Formats: sequence, C-alpha cells, structure tokens
Amino acid sequence: MNINSVDIIIPTYRPDADFWELLRKLKVQSLRPQRIIIMNTDEAEWDKCGGSRLVREAADGLCEIHHISKEEFDHGHTRNIGVSYSHADYFICMTQDAVPADDRLVEKMMDSFDDPVKMCYARQLARDNSNEIEKITRKFNYPEESVTKNSDDTERLGIKTFFASNVCCAYERKTFDMLGGFIDKTDFNEDMMYAAELVRAGYSIRYCADAKVWHSHNYSPVQQFKRNYCLAISQSMHPEYFGNLKSESEGIKLVKVSAKELTGKGKWYLIPELVFTSGVKYLGYRAGRIAGKKK
Repeated sequence: MNINSVDIIIPTYRPDADFWELLRKLKVQSLRPQRIIIMNTDEAEWDKCGGSRLVREAADGLCEIHHISKEEFDHGHTRNIGVSYSHADYFICMTQDAVPADDRLVEKMMDSFDDPVKMCYARQLARDNSNEIEKITRKFNYPEESVTKNSDDTERLGIKTFFASNVCCAYERKTFDMLGGFIDKTDFNEDMMYAAELVRAGYSIRYCADAKVWHSHNYSPVQQFKRNYCLAISQSMHPEYFGNLKSESEGIKLVKVSAKELTGKGKWYLIPELVFTSGVKYLGYRAGRIAGKKK
C-alpha cells in the first residue's frame, strides 16, 4: 500500500504528555501516515497547554492543525470536518490519549482491509496504572483474537456486531463517502452508528487484535454514571440503529467474567467494588434510556 494513502484524524482538547507520545509514535510507524490532521477545540487552551510545542517536538512537519470553538464541537461533525481535509484513500480516527503500542499499528490496520472489510478497529490495552477491574474490562472488550463481523452475526452478537471505537479505528474513504460519513449531530456512538450503516450495506468490520494502542481510564463512579448515561441517550435517540438490539446481556456477561477472574487471581475482595461499579453503570444506562426517549 502506498505510504501516502493514510491520514490520521485526531480531535484534541487540552493536549498533554499522552498526546506528545502519540505523535512521536505515529512519526516512526513502519507505514507512516501522510498527514496528522488535528481538530482542536478552543485555540486559547491549545496555546495554554503548549500544543504547538508538543507538535513541533514530537512530529514537526507531519501535522496540520484546525481550531474550532467549544460550541462547534460534535463527535460526528468534528470528525467529518477533519476527514474533509484529507485526500488519502484511508484514514484512521484516534483520540488524543491513545498511544500506539509499537511501530506497526498503521501497517497492521491497513493489512486488515480487503474487499468486504471497510472498517477496522484496534485493540485497546490497559495501562500499567489501571485498576484491576479496568484491566479485565479492556481484555473483555478487546480480546487477543481478531474477528471479522458482518450482518450474519447480528442475531448471535446483537449490539456487539456494531461495536467499534474511534479511539483507534480505520476507514476506507471511498465507502465512507458513499455511506455519508458519520452522523452529523451526536454526542456519542458516531463510530457504532457508522458501523451499523456499513454492515447493513453488506460490508464487514474487522477487529484487529495485532494493531494495539495503550488506552484505559480509571473512572470515578460519577464519571462512569455520566458515560453510561450519555451512551444510553445516544442509543435511545437512534432506534433505527439500536432499537431492536439489547446491550444489558453484555453487561451481565462482563460482571460474571470479571468476578471469576478476580476470584482466580485471589482478589475476591474486589468483588464488592465490581458489584458497586456495575450497579452505577446500569443505573446510568437506565437513566439515559429513559431520558433519551423523552427527547
């Protein structure tokens, strides 16, 4: 594949050391991207955080920066604008805190594309400072085995058929344009809604376990509640994608897997925390579903 056929799209806000490391790792990829297109929210914050210095020191000459206001930011729309600046055959959406685990991330993702596969997402590895429950969750959602998903898997996998993440996800530009890109107004799930369109159009999604990024969060209970609340609102407001697909069963399965693994590691004392965290997730999700139906 031509080295000039891949661009990276990264929305940023108050970039930090993770962003610097991300840029540095992208610059030394075996398949180097043509450009890194940065969609930054709030130019004043970019300057306060030394964004230009981070770019200059990590990947000078590879990045182009576009600033937008907080009012303009939207998960789907902002990425669509970023894609509009790209002229590559493929592009990879990333978040500012997703750091490539090695120098073959881009190469591995591009190797995943073939005739039916038009979208590929990477494996997310928990950082060393992640808590035990977060490490198990990452392994549950991003296992060691790669898989290709299409419309034949909907009955078996349910909502997991459309699971993908713009933390690190690659797209074929031609198909992306044909399907209309990301939904233009959404606070969440722009990646999964596009995945649903892709699958319905007869194409496939590839989870590439060999393409790896470091990405994890130790969310507080309040943060976890808000995250699941926003997730559920998005699903409720778009029944055309998620109306007939339940996700609660995946949550129950995760709890069971986590409890078993904690017990096996001799860390059974973390099970009460697991139960509490899972309850917060469920309450946030249920509240979001109710709120979403009222909008």
